[in-house]
Amino acid sequence: MNAKNQRPGTASGGATYRSAAYTSLLPWQVRERRFAPVGFGRRGLNPDDVYAFLDRVAVDMAAVYAALAESRRETARIKSALRRWQTDQARARNERGQLQ
Repeated sequence: MNAKNQRPGTASGGATYRSAAYTSLLPWQVRERRFAPVGFGRRGLNPDDVYAFLDRVAVDMAAVYAALAESRRETARIKSALRRWQTDQARARNERGQLQ
């Protein structure tokens, strides 16, 4: 398990994608989140707590998906550059072979 998925105290640090004032949610925080029950005479959880937490999860998920998309774009760019380089190298090798 990597450091970002572990509980505090089991690993140090971890990259963040926001300012230091905002700490992103970690998987263990989502799994262990508990909500206060609503007031006397009602059943269920406090909707405001649930919706606030879901909003926070959605923001973190959007950031993760944006980072993933950026990573995929970078991977595609590097693959394309590598293919161009390999083609140029093969062409140069063929030209050297024909000159001999």
